[in-house]
Amino acid sequence: MTDETNEELERFRRQWREEVTARTKAGSATQHIGLKPEVRRRSSVTLDESIRVPPAPSIVYDPKPDAEDQSFEGHDPAAYHDFEDKDERRRLGEHGAGIHPSNDRSIEPQSALEHYEKAVERENQGSLGDSLTHYRKAYRLDAKVDQTYKNKHFPPSYFAPKPTNPNPSNAAVTVPNPAHHSLHGPPAANASQLIATFASDVLTGVVPPTEGSPPPPCPIASVPFEVLIEILLRTATLDVAAYARLSLVCKRLAYLVSTEDRIWKRVCSGPEFGFAAMHYAFACHLDGTPYPPPFTTPTDPSTLLSHLSLSPNLSPLIPSLPLVPSHPTYAHFFQHHPRLRFNGCYISTVNYVRPGASSPTQVSWNTPVHIVTYYRYLRFLRNGSCISLLTTAEPVDVVPYLLPEHLHTTHSGNLPSSVMRHALRGRWRLSGSPFELASDDSPEAEPDTLPLSPASKTHAAAEGRGEKEPLGNLYVETEGPDAKYTYSMQLALRSASHRAGATRNNKLVWRGFWSYNRLTDDWAEFGLRNDRAFFWSRVRSWGLGV
Repeated sequence: MTDETNEELERFRRQWREEVTARTKAGSATQHIGLKPEVRRRSSVTLDESIRVPPAPSIVYDPKPDAEDQSFEGHDPAAYHDFEDKDERRRLGEHGAGIHPSNDRSIEPQSALEHYEKAVERENQGSLGDSLTHYRKAYRLDAKVDQTYKNKHFPPSYFAPKPTNPNPSNAAVTVPNPAHHSLHGPPAANASQLIATFASDVLTGVVPPTEGSPPPPCPIASVPFEVLIEILLRTATLDVAAYARLSLVCKRLAYLVSTEDRIWKRVCSGPEFGFAAMHYAFACHLDGTPYPPPFTTPTDPSTLLSHLSLSPNLSPLIPSLPLVPSHPTYAHFFQHHPRLRFNGCYISTVNYVRPGASSPTQVSWNTPVHIVTYYRYLRFLRNGSCISLLTTAEPVDVVPYLLPEHLHTTHSGNLPSSVMRHALRGRWRLSGSPFELASDDSPEAEPDTLPLSPASKTHAAAEGRGEKEPLGNLYVETEGPDAKYTYSMQLALRSASHRAGATRNNKLVWRGFWSYNRLTDDWAEFGLRNDRAFFWSRVRSWGLGV
């Protein structure tokens, strides 16, 4: 009796293990897919029945279909003998975790497009090293893989279609152009003609909020014209950008801002934002100390700093600024003639990639790639001096301390102003003065002008010799790393954008960069392969500038 009981228990354990194993691998739903009717019936045996009945022989399903199992409409029957492996890979249990194809990191891209997509994904995640590796593999497989990626993810249908020409060139002359129809008469040909139509407009108040209620007061509408011009003139001397934004208020102010040439003449000729603050000859030494009186002329802008006030009346020392054919109005003169800005700084952001070296203590198949980022800062001061700084610190950490009082070498490493430890003093001048100065009023020579560089004629015109300098060139001389070296930079004023209404003369393009050895009288030219242009950024806390 005991032997029979043991055999019964052993048979029950074996059947229980087989049942649990079958359910774990395939699942109840998977066992019924693709099986024959007799197999389904056998698999539906309950646990109680399997205890009383001896275990059924294992059935090996033959994927070859019988005649009665042929699928309809001539299609080949589907084989489900691989469902167990797929379901095992989908399960996130103890043995299946991380095996799902979406979590399988060992699957590497094969085609060029897959490598390119992987590179874009890694770049968005911030892994620039892996991104560069996949970019290289993609371009090795297909040189035009970027076009393939663009056609796949950004097809022409992705973008809005361009409007068709409503009035083609081959249409008859009598056919009107419906694209320019307006309910208020024919449109103006350009902005000047549009602004001219505002001449008869007057300053009006705000429309009453409700019908029958009195309109809100508008005191400026009752101000006489002469007083209004005086208000606009003082606004322009305070902040010329705010004065230009007044044109967005109403048509009357837009007409006055655009056509009142007396205000723009004051802005152009004044020392606040205009050309009276520009230096067309070096006005100080490299350390910022001004030249002695014999080398300062009555019309030199350095003598006009004491007259920097908000008065609408110009100092008698400021010469008159004549108009030229290239600048028919003073507004055009102020916007387009090259000039520097003192209420901000010029920043150059440099990014380049260089190969690195693998660690000698590690075995690696890949060569590291370093992405180098550094910044150049230039701030120009009204007395003709400037501040130059080369650092890896970002603008948010540098700009608040880009001040003359921080130009010293006693910075502590723990203070925020320590970023100015390597700042260099210098001086600057522009070429192409808009004033007609008498030749006998200009200095004959400057006491410490650097010798002529063999690579350029930068300093020849500064001493009154050599060829005429091009308009808009900027010459900067700064101190070197020690007393025997001096740096000389030549830049050109350009515009970052050529769109109508965009800010002008807010970009400095490199023309040359040299180092001068005072002891050996030698010049060395720096390469500018990685250097980028400077872009102006306004700093509101600086006001009009120092």
